[in-house]
Amino acid sequence: MSVGIDIRNRVATLAFSRPEKKNAITAAMYQQAADGLKEADAHDDVRVIVITGDGGCFTAGNDLEDFLQRPPQGDDSPVAQFMNALRTAPKPVVAAVPGLAIGIGTTLLLHCDLVYAAQGARFAMPFTQLGLCPEFASSVLLPRIAGHQWAAEKLLLGEPFDAAEAEKMGLVNRVLPAEELMPFVQAQAAKLAALPSESLRVTKQLLKADLQTQVAAAMLTEMQHFTRLLSGPDAKEAFTAFREKRKPVFR
Repeated sequence: MSVGIDIRNRVATLAFSRPEKKNAITAAMYQQAADGLKEADAHDDVRVIVITGDGGCFTAGNDLEDFLQRPPQGDDSPVAQFMNALRTAPKPVVAAVPGLAIGIGTTLLLHCDLVYAAQGARFAMPFTQLGLCPEFASSVLLPRIAGHQWAAEKLLLGEPFDAAEAEKMGLVNRVLPAEELMPFVQAQAAKLAALPSESLRVTKQLLKADLQTQVAAAMLTEMQHFTRLLSGPDAKEAFTAFREKRKPVFR
């Protein structure tokens, strides 16, 4: 299994675990992650969900070969199931980012309630570089969190940025030395798990209530554009260039 879930002490920890591929996510892994979130939601004893990655990496994003062979199709696709399970998770979600967080590795953080990163973590949303567009309602959530200029720079240019910059723009709550990351996240999760579960759920619901409709609509619109662009000439050139280890030449 490439996505594991461990439940103990009222905390469900979901970990991307494919370190030999920098935890790049396949369709099967999206399904595992979606099922894991649903399991954590249904488990009465779980108060908090932690998302992290093994091997010093969060996730390098989509496994491109698998992604091109199994592109997302409709609301029932594994990636859509995962995205919607995370978007609607009623329990607090805490992310621990030990290293690379590329593509959806960054955009999924926008749906987490608390995000902590190691000092060496790196982030990127390189959608335009692949001939694509934002996903997972990042076109709505990133400007809300970071402001238009930060969001425009990260989404239009798609260039990588470090943990200090992620903290400065509000994407990350706190940056810690790598060896302190998981102990700190576990301690934060334990604090949350000790609080009344109904209070946690209602507070999270109130925090997100005004955005739910907008986020759901944005995810649908982004996916429509994303799917169209994925079959276009620019994306084909970008992915071909990636395979051939060269710079793409766009029209």
